[in-house]
Amino acid sequence: MERPYVTLSWAQTLDGRLATLTGDSQWIGGPESLNFAHQLRRDNQAILVGVTTVLKDNPRLTCRIPGGRNPLRVVLDSQLRTPLNSALVVGIHEAPTVIYSGPAAPQERLQPLVNLGVTVVPVSLRQNRLDLGMVLSDLKTRGIGTLFVEGGAAVLTAFLAADLVDRVVVVTAPFLLGKGIEAVGDLGQRILAQAPRPLSWRRWDLGQDLATELIFH
Repeated sequence: MERPYVTLSWAQTLDGRLATLTGDSQWIGGPESLNFAHQLRRDNQAILVGVTTVLKDNPRLTCRIPGGRNPLRVVLDSQLRTPLNSALVVGIHEAPTVIYSGPAAPQERLQPLVNLGVTVVPVSLRQNRLDLGMVLSDLKTRGIGTLFVEGGAAVLTAFLAADLVDRVVVVTAPFLLGKGIEAVGDLGQRILAQAPRPLSWRRWDLGQDLATELIFH
């Protein structure tokens, strides 16, 4: 495979919401589901999020399981909006951080990030978004064989729409939210029969939550 094996995973309500309309998402899943997310961080060589997640949640993207390995932290940030005081920058001693930027990213924002130890890699745009194929190809050259994509919704949707996903694990919590931020947006499917179907699937309990795993490749 000329790219890493890609796993997408997220926690959602029974009606498919990642968060409320105000962005509140902590915590949709129970403690068992949260521990499972840290297992995914431990078991994958890199973890990827979009810059919106960085700006909203300021995550560390580290593994909190005792003795667990911290993955390489990867951010899709076309305009280099990642703050210099974010956990992914000031916590560079915990694990390396790589930011993929676009060709029009302000150059004055690049050098301060590099000076603080962040690796910044420019990639081309594809349909006004960072070219995910180029991102995955570059990660492969860095020795990354497994990638965990954690969010947010736009990033999850982009990977699915580009058919760059090998495995999906959805954790569903047993409550309804109503109107909120949907987990997956428009994938361009207008006929039900054309919707992507997994090669195999399984389900298991995570405390009060239900995990569903889909294997596509």
